[in-house]
Amino acid sequence: MSELNINASAKTLDNSFWSILKEAVRGSERDFTQGSIGTAIIILAVPMIIEMFAESLFAIVDIFYVSKLGADAVAVVAITETMMYVIFSVAMGISIGATASVARRIGEKDADGAARAATHSIYLGIVASIIMGIIGAIFAPQFLRLLGASENVISIGTDFTRIMLGGNVVVMFLFLLNAIFRGAGNAAIAMRVLWIANLVNIVLCPIFIFVLNWGVTGAAIGTTIGRGVGVAIAAYALFRGNSRFTIERKHWQIDYSRLWRLVKLGSPATLQFFIQTASFIGLIRVVAGFGSDAVAGYSIGWRVVIFGILPSVGLANAAATLVGQNLGAENPKRAEKAVWTTVFINAIIQTLVGLVFVLLAHPIVRIFTDDPNVMRYAVDCLTIVSYGFFFYGVGMVIETSFNGAGDTWTPTILNFFVFWLFEIPLAYLLAYKFEMGPDGVFWAIFLAFSMLTVVSAFVFKLGRWKLKKV
Repeated sequence: MSELNINASAKTLDNSFWSILKEAVRGSERDFTQGSIGTAIIILAVPMIIEMFAESLFAIVDIFYVSKLGADAVAVVAITETMMYVIFSVAMGISIGATASVARRIGEKDADGAARAATHSIYLGIVASIIMGIIGAIFAPQFLRLLGASENVISIGTDFTRIMLGGNVVVMFLFLLNAIFRGAGNAAIAMRVLWIANLVNIVLCPIFIFVLNWGVTGAAIGTTIGRGVGVAIAAYALFRGNSRFTIERKHWQIDYSRLWRLVKLGSPATLQFFIQTASFIGLIRVVAGFGSDAVAGYSIGWRVVIFGILPSVGLANAAATLVGQNLGAENPKRAEKAVWTTVFINAIIQTLVGLVFVLLAHPIVRIFTDDPNVMRYAVDCLTIVSYGFFFYGVGMVIETSFNGAGDTWTPTILNFFVFWLFEIPLAYLLAYKFEMGPDGVFWAIFLAFSMLTVVSAFVFKLGRWKLKKV
């Protein structure tokens, strides 16, 4: 095995709280298979949480500016974002395979293997993004119609959808390259990449939408350019070499057995997120039956919810990295302890966030719209879904930890039963049969995610994930 270029163990490390925070933001060379688990969680989670906030800002910025164009424009973004979930699911599936493989090799102190895992993950990303981009660009208006968009929404939104789907390569590689950094323990690089990309988007979106008068299409152009800048920076950081491993020409030689292992690892992860995606598509199709105001309100409320869950995602990703690296170091007890420590922290944080959203739902929604009909749906969505933030915080860490261990089938199966066989039928029944309208969808979301958390915790305690080979 090749030696990892990590010298942190030989250094005297300052473990004061503020020093740890500074190390988290600047980047760390620590060996996360040793030392304090709490310190490791902070160093990994802080930049990952900031990164997740930055990723969510793309959606928040878009909806903030586009909301000034009216409910139909918001519906364009909402429905297209639902289609983007398919792309996100593929990108996240490949990224999970990359994170798990790189983290496991890092834990084994195999820098050469980590580099090869990175390059072969990139190969998968290239193929997937090309296929999805061609299909999305050609069939954009048909997809909008399939999801219940009105003719006016299709008319003003086709170009937006074509750009977002056709330019999915920037989404794919923003996810993938940052996943490689996270698996290696270089979470600070991923954080900086996302913030730079967001700054570009924040500057360009209002210029393209209002100054150049490109309307909702301008939002797609600004977002795609912003993400493209982020990809360029991430690629430069990866290929110029980092403290964990260096990619050389020899690492680009295709190893079909390695590629196949990544496919087997990433495929169920892709299916896992596609199942979630399909449930979101099903839900927005149910909501679309109540008109553009309901779709716009759901979109605004759900985006705020996602923004609030981001600390959970960041902490969950930190736990996944620790699980992968410590299983690679043949220390499953430390891996499990890292998960439960992260669960405890996350449960407290998410409960507080949910409480804030419930108490301040009206003023938060008012930031995005002053349309009374849209506000009513957005406030209901934010309030009802926020009741379950404790469960989301716990469940997010546990499900992501399965993925970090390379056990991607377990959360996939759980997602199938909870989201397809429970959530979507329940949403339809509550919305239409029990005449609860869109509120029935919001209650279905709350109940489904809460159930998923309870079942996931039970399965995790069985410990079979510790035996997974990557």
